[in-house]
Amino acid sequence: MLEDRIRRPSLLERITTPQAAASLIEDGMIIGMSGFTRAGDAKAVPIAMAERAKTDPFKITLLTGASLGHDIDRMLTEAHVLARRMPFQTDATLRAAINRGEVMFVDQHLSETVEHLRSNQLGPIDYAIIEAAAIREDGGIIPSTSIGNSASFAILAKKIIVEINLAQTLDLEGLHDIYIPTKRPTREAIPVVACDTHAGVPYIPVDPDKIAAIVITDEQDSFSTIEPADADTQAIADHLIAFFENEVKLGRLDLTLDPLQAGIGTIANSVLAGLATGPFHHLRMYSEVLQDSTFDLFDAGKLTFASGSSITLSSACANRVYRNFAHYKDRLILRPQEISNHPEVIRRLGVIGINTALEADIYGNINSTHVNGTHMMNGIGGSGDFARNAYISIFVTKSLAKGGRISSIVPMVAHVDHTEHDVDIIVTENGLADLRELAPRERAVEVIRNCAHPSFRDDLMDYFERACARGGHTPHLLEEALSWHIRSRDTGTMKAEGGKDQPKVRLA
Repeated sequence: MLEDRIRRPSLLERITTPQAAASLIEDGMIIGMSGFTRAGDAKAVPIAMAERAKTDPFKITLLTGASLGHDIDRMLTEAHVLARRMPFQTDATLRAAINRGEVMFVDQHLSETVEHLRSNQLGPIDYAIIEAAAIREDGGIIPSTSIGNSASFAILAKKIIVEINLAQTLDLEGLHDIYIPTKRPTREAIPVVACDTHAGVPYIPVDPDKIAAIVITDEQDSFSTIEPADADTQAIADHLIAFFENEVKLGRLDLTLDPLQAGIGTIANSVLAGLATGPFHHLRMYSEVLQDSTFDLFDAGKLTFASGSSITLSSACANRVYRNFAHYKDRLILRPQEISNHPEVIRRLGVIGINTALEADIYGNINSTHVNGTHMMNGIGGSGDFARNAYISIFVTKSLAKGGRISSIVPMVAHVDHTEHDVDIIVTENGLADLRELAPRERAVEVIRNCAHPSFRDDLMDYFERACARGGHTPHLLEEALSWHIRSRDTGTMKAEGGKDQPKVRLA
C-alpha cells in the first residue's frame, strides 16, 4: 500500500513519526500549512507540535490556505504556539486570542498571500507541512481535498514535511490543476479561459530532496458545519431566483447564467442549492469552496462543471460523494487559491459572486469580518477577490441577528470590508435591493424598503430622512451614525428604548 502512495523508493526512508517531524520546527520559524476550509489540512504533525510546546515552548508564524479542521487552531492556540496567523481562520479559541491581542492576525484577501511570499514581502517559509494523497516517482506531490496555498508553500519552502493520508482516496489523482503564475513584471496571461480549462499539471512539482520527513496518517477531513436551509434562507434564494429570471428576461443573462461563486457558510450554500428549483440549466461554477450545494446541483442535473480550490462537505454529503467519486470527478477541478480567486480571471469569466455579510449599511457598504466594528469574526476570505471583480457582486444576510435584537441593516457599518463601489445586490429574507447605477440617496431607499426588517425599518428611514435634511451626497448624521452599535454594546440590542430620540423630518 505504501508503494502505491510513495512511488519514489528513496523517499520511503524518510517515513517518521509525527513527533519526530514536529521536532524539526524551531522557535521563530514561518510555517506554511495545507488546509482550506477544513479540507486537506495536515492532521498529525500540528497536533504533535502542540504537544511538544507544553514542555518545550516555541512560537511560529502560521500561514495556511484558509481555515483548518480537527481543532488544530485551537490546540496550537492553547499551547501558545501561534505568534502570528494568516490569512483566515474560523476557530473560536483562536478568535478570542486574536481579539485579546495575544495572536497577531493578518486578515488578507485569499489571492494575495503567496504573491507576498513570491515577492519577498513575506517569508521565507522554513517548512511547508502538506497533506497529500500520494507522492509521484519524480517527487511531485499529489494533494488531497484542497490545494489552497499548498503548491506555492511547497515550492517556496526551504524544506517540506508531507503527510500521506491513507483515508484520502487515490481517485483524487488527476483532479488538481497546478498552475503557478510566472514572474512579474513580464508575467504571462493566466491561460484559464473557462471553468473547465486545464492550465497546469495535476501535481505540485518539487525537488524530492526538499522532502525532509513523511508522516503516515489515516483520518478523514473534518466535516462542514453547514446547517440545513430554513425559511429565511429559502426566501433569500427565492428573491435571487426571481432576480436572475428578470435578468434573463432583460437579455443580460441566459438560462445558463454566468459562472457562479458562493462563499462558505450556511446562507450562501443554501442560496446556491436553491437554484436547483429554478428554470436554469447547464450551470457552471468558478468558486473557492465546493460545498454540499455543488453536488446537490450536480445531482439535480443543473450543474455541468465546477472549479474550486477545496471540497468541504457535510458528513451525509461526503458519504454520498466519495462512495461514487468517479461519477463527479470528470466535472471537477481544484486549483491553487491564487488562481481560483485571481481578480483578472474572475473579471474575464464574468463570475456572479454570492457572499455573506455580517451587516450592510443603507448605502451598500458591507462589513464581513468585525462584530461591532472591533472584534474579528473569521476574516475577509475570498469575498473581496470576488466582490471587486465579479460581473454581479451579491451579498446575502438575514436581516436580524441575536434573536431579533440586532439589525443586519444599519445606518453605517462599523467596519468596511467592501465599499459601496463593489456591491451590486443586497438580499435578505425580506427582499432584494438592486443598487446598480443608483446614487447614494437612491440606494438608501432601496436597501431600507427591500432589505431591512420591519421592526427596524421606520428607525432607518427616520435616520435617513433627517440626514437628508442636513444635506450631502451621502447624507449622514455623524453623531448618530454608530449609535446603533453603541446601544448594542451597552444594552445588547439596537432597538431604542422609549421610541426615537429625535422627531422625524419628512422630505418634501
